Amino acid sequence: MIKIVSDSTCDLPQVLIEKYNIQIVPLHIMLGDKEYLDGVEISPDEIYAWADANEDTPKTSAIGFEEASNVMTQIVGTEDEVIIFTISGKMSTTANVFRMVAEDLGVEDKVSVIDSENLSTGVGILAVEAAEMSLEGKSREEICQRIEKLKEKEKVSFVVDSLTFLHRGGRCSSVASLAGGVLKLHPRIVVSEGSMSVDKKYRGKIEKAILDYVRELEDSLKEADRKRVFITHSGCKQEIIDEVYGYLKEMNHFNEIYVSRAGGVISSHCGPSTLGVLYLEK
Repeated sequence: MIKIVSDSTCDLPQVLIEKYNIQIVPLHIMLGDKEYLDGVEISPDEIYAWADANEDTPKTSAIGFEEASNVMTQIVGTEDEVIIFTISGKMSTTANVFRMVAEDLGVEDKVSVIDSENLSTGVGILAVEAAEMSLEGKSREEICQRIEKLKEKEKVSFVVDSLTFLHRGGRCSSVASLAGGVLKLHPRIVVSEGSMSVDKKYRGKIEKAILDYVRELEDSLKEADRKRVFITHSGCKQEIIDEVYGYLKEMNHFNEIYVSRAGGVISSHCGPSTLGVLYLEK
């Protein structure tokens, strides 16, 4: 059996993590001079509370070499083969750290490290696909080859309520041009080739912006892989989540619709009330 591992940015719902026995490796969140393990020692709501109280934004960091070495030593000691998924290499050094550790431990013949070239559930979608292929008996090489093709089919975008977190975090260069008085705009951020960029801006309340965003995706959604779609959010009002879920359900296109709460790392960069719809093209 091939063990599927992902860093904590994959933002998968717990039901899928348990179903496919995916191991989650936490990245790090810094609030001032204190450091926490994502999803283990701190929650997104606690991060937001700190940011509000300190009028500051959190920082995040990749897994360290020693920490990654301990994780990989434990996994390869009990598993035949391993595939590790990470957030885009353009946003984090996590993939490179795991690759260096695999080389240092001499286990490159057992371990594949896949830079998802994505973030959030864009990482998770690939991890789930790999887990399903593993259950089907596919080899590590077959899975990795297929995943490279699926990267090109991922449709990952989201609408943010405030540009403050993204602007301060510096992860999305095109946000800088929207600074100043237009911070009240709600941009649609898309992920392509491992980077984020703004491709549209909405005005008005965030609730309306999110619903407009989802409606504009309808043609693309109708051409999506029917297997599953994800609604990933960083702490939105339940009414909005329910409306988006109902909209997707009424389309009668997807076999499964999952709602997932973004973890601490992603929430630290996008801020509260962000929502995205993520899926694969056919």
